[in-house]
Amino acid sequence: MEVTNKTRSDVKGGTLINYEGNLHLLEFAQVPKDNVDEFKSIKKFKVFNTNNLWVSLRAIKRLLDEETMRVEVIVNRKSLDGGVNVIQLETAAGAAIKNFNGAVGINVPRSRFLPVKKTSDLLVVMSNLFQLRDGTLVQNPARLYPELPLVKLGEHFFMKVREMLERFENIPDMLELDHLTVSGLVVTQGTVIIIANHGDRIDIPSGAMLENKIVSGNLRILDH
Repeated sequence: MEVTNKTRSDVKGGTLINYEGNLHLLEFAQVPKDNVDEFKSIKKFKVFNTNNLWVSLRAIKRLLDEETMRVEVIVNRKSLDGGVNVIQLETAAGAAIKNFNGAVGINVPRSRFLPVKKTSDLLVVMSNLFQLRDGTLVQNPARLYPELPLVKLGEHFFMKVREMLERFENIPDMLELDHLTVSGLVVTQGTVIIIANHGDRIDIPSGAMLENKIVSGNLRILDH
């Protein structure tokens, strides 16, 4: 199983654990609520499954012929649009690793894993953090830090690609970005520059209109 180093964007990714002498895949949905923070810890669980698996077909055939292949069903509780609660039953292909003696996890570089599951992932991929070379997407060498920034988009951007693109006239420069959280709607016109120094935070009220402005410093807006 190919695994890679966990970042703040991957805290829910399944990880490998040693259980009774064999490797097992532990998925987020299998973790009790009281242990979720422990599972998300980058210090304790340093790698996660990239979903790239290398398997011997002969070994799979042997297990199927012997009827010894065991993969547990994961009960994943979710809420649909409109507030309907459902139970999704799923099996993780990587969970089959426990059936193979001598199975290993291989820690691969981040370049082997570039998922686009959310609009925030798409925004990062579309930015100048990446370049297209000979049909392959590679990280821009102009970025000084190997780790990608943490980007979180609010509900107005989350659901559909079209909605996200309508709200970004241009994809922002992310070469030196560390963390971007966008929630609510802010209208910008002209040239707008927002500068938050390391460790600082700037809250812009939802519905604000910024035109030819520079916003800098440390501004927090709290409910009262």
